[in-house]
Amino acid sequence: MGRRGQGGNGGGGDVGVLLDTAVRGVVTAPEEGLDLALDTGASLLAASAGLWPAVSRAALGHADAAVGRCWSAGWRPADLARVVRRDLKPVHLALAVDLIAAEGRRHPAAALDRRWQEQLRELEAEVWWPSDEAYLAGFALRHRLDRFALATVLLELLRSWGRLPPIAPAGPAPGRSGHSARPEQRQRGPVAGEPRMLSRIRALLAKAESTDFPEEAEALTAKAQQLMAQHSIDEALLAVEGADPHAPGALRIGVDNPYEGPKTMLLDAVAAANRCRVVWAKEFGFCTVIGFDADLDGVELLYTSLLVQATHAMQQAGARQHLDGASRTKAFRQSFLVAYAARIRERLTEATERTTSDAAAGRHLREDGTAEQLVPDERLLPALKARTEAVDHEVGRMFPKLVSQRVRVSDGEGWAAGRAAADRASLRGRSGEIRG
Repeated sequence: MGRRGQGGNGGGGDVGVLLDTAVRGVVTAPEEGLDLALDTGASLLAASAGLWPAVSRAALGHADAAVGRCWSAGWRPADLARVVRRDLKPVHLALAVDLIAAEGRRHPAAALDRRWQEQLRELEAEVWWPSDEAYLAGFALRHRLDRFALATVLLELLRSWGRLPPIAPAGPAPGRSGHSARPEQRQRGPVAGEPRMLSRIRALLAKAESTDFPEEAEALTAKAQQLMAQHSIDEALLAVEGADPHAPGALRIGVDNPYEGPKTMLLDAVAAANRCRVVWAKEFGFCTVIGFDADLDGVELLYTSLLVQATHAMQQAGARQHLDGASRTKAFRQSFLVAYAARIRERLTEATERTTSDAAAGRHLREDGTAEQLVPDERLLPALKARTEAVDHEVGRMFPKLVSQRVRVSDGEGWAAGRAAADRASLRGRSGEIRG
């Protein structure tokens, strides 16, 4: 693990002031003056090889404060990485991950919720440098950059983060409690892994996406969805006896171009079937999903799996249209995905209603996939209604001003092909029952 430098001599204090001035000039520069601000700031920071270690130490210290401000403004590690991935270059992303890792030294593991730690693992955010003074030199060597180029990358990154507005938090910042992610939610399951049911669902969906045999994919996906539905119902009943049954949370899922509108429709279809709500932040390329913890996990997994299936089906349909003499247009693909999402919504809604009806009648699905008949539980339907109302209330609290947006369809062949592909999607088990 890297260590922070001691002492402020050797121009360290002056370098800190210089860095603050350079960053402020870049962050506040208008677009037409940005190149000049970047050149000026990078030239000052990179001018002296002797001061480069002090610049390195000051840069990590400044980044600590910048990243911390982003956390306080509602952003999370995956969000900051997504912003950089959308707007900048791979070298900026590598630098961003390092700066997130450096800031993370301030927080013990107990101060981070489960999803925060999962995001850090997915980013592979680790402190690899021996000391803060050596960081920039080591990064430059890894990425074959000179001092001026690296200083420019640093300033561009800090400008990107420094101009981010506050957003609705999807959980607490490190070390803080939050309305939408209470302590009992943060401690669900072992942080190093995940609940056994979720691991089983993830494995089933991964197999469903990778197999070349439709029947096998169909059975695997159906089993995963059955487990998801039963797990959600079990959680609702357990919460009835808990101290706080009305504690929805939130997570953010990246939804990028191309075809971000239809992808958001698909996510909304999956979320609605699992008693969650979706709010789209188009300008930042993500959706916030609001719901209860077990449902949020299922929505993320199922959406990812269905998006893989939809993309594969769209490519196959486009290839067939191309062979038939029709053009593989953007309109065809847009219409295909809109129709796919609409039909998936219908099927999942039906699946949810049937699963709920079975559960209310006492038919319970074990983790191994076998069914058992229990005494009907009259608490189930009121519990599910209460959870739906709690989610709606949380949406209103987090997003008091919402607007709807239409997604247009302009290709009839794409619409027909999309609905047909959705009918073939892996939602139906061998028994013919659909579970959502």
